[in-house]
Amino acid sequence: MSMTPEADALQDRVNALLVGLRAGNAQARQNLLALCGGPQGARARELLDTAQRGELLETKWEIEDILEATSPKKAEPEAPELPPEEEAELPPDPNRPLTSADLDMVYDDPRGLMLHKSKVGNRWFATQTDPHTGQPQTFELHPQEIQQIKTQLMGSPYWLVGGGA
Repeated sequence: MSMTPEADALQDRVNALLVGLRAGNAQARQNLLALCGGPQGARARELLDTAQRGELLETKWEIEDILEATSPKKAEPEAPELPPEEEAELPPDPNRPLTSADLDMVYDDPRGLMLHKSKVGNRWFATQTDPHTGQPQTFELHPQEIQQIKTQLMGSPYWLVGGGA
């Protein structure tokens, strides 16, 4: 419970905007960006950070994007500069964890199945709700599973246009 009416009002506003964000409302996302970048931004970011712990994966990613976009920039220590030829030789780490920015949603069934395709390469991921916990679980699909799923879901209205399928 908050101590002031202003804090209660901010909590209510953040909660209301989170409802819109969960529904995919772009205006709610813009309003959260404005709120987190405004005079009460620090407290709004703190409320969002606390709220994201119980959210579905897609909503968590949206909240993380908002928090990253509105967090105050920290002074970066100066790193020693590598000569240009050395910088060009460092390829991106293929084992680094993927983020929401690395994936494109290609299928979104409101009954609980989402398919994502990596922007680089041909990796596919499925997200389903675990019936025991109610939490989303994401797992990578093997190439034969991808073709089988595409065949099974052919003609489904839940494929997203331009999703790369």
